Amino acid sequence: MTQMMQDILKLSVPERILMVEAIWDSIAENDEKLELTNEVKELLDNRIEAHKNNPSEGSSWTDVKARIKNQF
Repeated sequence: MTQMMQDILKLSVPERILMVEAIWDSIAENDEKLELTNEVKELLDNRIEAHKNNPSEGSSWTDVKARIKNQF
């Protein structure tokens, strides 16, 4: 484990949450485009094709949200 990670883990949970929020904000503000890897592009293409071939196989967004909410 790096020294930086050890130092981060010494912070309280609220301090670490604030740090994560600051990191996410800095990423969102960055104009740099994140490129998908070829592996991820292929995976997405396969999933889109599978959905086109059998659209009833997947779950609606409403069902997905409900399952997630029920977990918490």
